[in-house]
Amino acid sequence: MLACSSAGGGLRIAVVGYERQVTAEAGYRVSLSAGGKVVHTHAGELDGEGLRSLRGSRPDIVLLVGGTDGGNSEVLRHNAARLAKARVAVPVVVAGNRDAAPEVAETLRAAGRRVVVADNVLPSIGSLAPASARAAIREAFLRHVIGGKRLSRGPRFAQLVRGATPDVVLGGVEVLADGAPGVPGLGDVLVVDVGGATTDVYSVLTPDGEDAALRKEVVAPLWRARTVEGDLGVRWGALGVVEAAVAEGLLDCAEAAGLRAAAERRVADPEMVPGAAHEVADDLRLARLAVTVALRRHARPTGPSSEGRDLREVGAVVGSGGVLRHASRADAVTALAPATTDHCGGWRVPIRPEVVVDRRYLLFVAGLLADEHPVVAARVAHDVLDAN
Repeated sequence: MLACSSAGGGLRIAVVGYERQVTAEAGYRVSLSAGGKVVHTHAGELDGEGLRSLRGSRPDIVLLVGGTDGGNSEVLRHNAARLAKARVAVPVVVAGNRDAAPEVAETLRAAGRRVVVADNVLPSIGSLAPASARAAIREAFLRHVIGGKRLSRGPRFAQLVRGATPDVVLGGVEVLADGAPGVPGLGDVLVVDVGGATTDVYSVLTPDGEDAALRKEVVAPLWRARTVEGDLGVRWGALGVVEAAVAEGLLDCAEAAGLRAAAERRVADPEMVPGAAHEVADDLRLARLAVTVALRRHARPTGPSSEGRDLREVGAVVGSGGVLRHASRADAVTALAPATTDHCGGWRVPIRPEVVVDRRYLLFVAGLLADEHPVVAARVAHDVLDAN
C-alpha cells in the first residue's frame, strides 16, 4: 500500500537565503515545487528579529540556501550558526554554496539539529537546479515530519507515506506529460486544483532550443513548477478570492458586494454543500475567479525584464478539486476558461488544448506509482482524459 500525506495541514517550509531576488527566490520556487507551503522567507543575515519571525511561522522544515557554487559563503555560514543556537528544532535542508555545505551541515549537527544536505539550488546565476533539494525535502518530510506530528499511533502509517500530497501530484502531472515506455505522454500540461483553502497550479513545459540555451533571468524559470495560493479557495479561502479579484480588476463594487456575502457564508460554514441553483452558481463563480487569479500569479512575468510563462504548447488543461469534479462538464469548462482566454496576465495562453477534469482524483495515484511502476502510472494518468 502506498500513501501520501499533507502533514496534518500542509508541509510548512521556511526559506532562509542570501539575497531576496536571488537565492531566497530560488529557494522559494523550489519549496513550492517540493510540495511545501512557504510560510516564511528571510533574506540576508539572521538576527534576533529574524529568528523570532522564523519561529513564529511554525515551519516543519527550514530550507537553508545562499551563494552560488564558489561564490559568497559568509551569509550561509552566519545563518547556519544562528540556526544552530536558536530554538528552532525542526529539520534543516542545506542547499546552498557547495563549497561551504559540509561545514554548514557539521555546524548544525554539532548543535543536535537534524540535517539533510542537497545540491545548491542556484549553482550559478541564471541556473536553477531543484531536483536534489526537492528530494531532500521529501526525505526530511518522510523521516522527521510524518512521525513528528502524531498522525498515527504507530510507525505503520509513516512507512506507507511516499511524500507530501502536492509533491506527489506534481509527480503525476509529470507522468501525464512525459508518458512511459509504450505509453506516450501529452507534452506540455497545465493543472489547476481549486480547493477549499488554496488553489494550486502545476505546469510541465518543454523548453525549445532557444529557451533551453538562453538564461535571461537571474533565477531561471522552473520548467516543472507548482505554485500554491494560500488566500484562494472556495470555502476557507473564499473571501480571499473576492479581495484578490477586486485587486485584479475582475469585479466591480456591486459584484464584489454580492459575492462577498456568499463568501462569508462559506467561510463560516466550510462544510457547506450547495443545494439551490444560486449556491451552485456562486461556487462556480468563486472557482472561475480563483482559477483566473492563480493562473496570473503562476504565469505572469516576475519583473519588468522577465517574460511570462509560455503556455502556448500546452496540450491539456486539467481541472481538479471538488467544486470542479462535482460540476457538469459545461460548468467545469466555463470555470477553467480563463486558462485559454485570459490575456490580461501578461503570459501566453494555451492555443488549442483539451480541457478536462480529474474526476476520479487520479493524478496523485499516478504520482505514487511513478517511481516503482512507471508504465502503470502513465496508464492511470491517461485515465484522467478517458473519464471526461
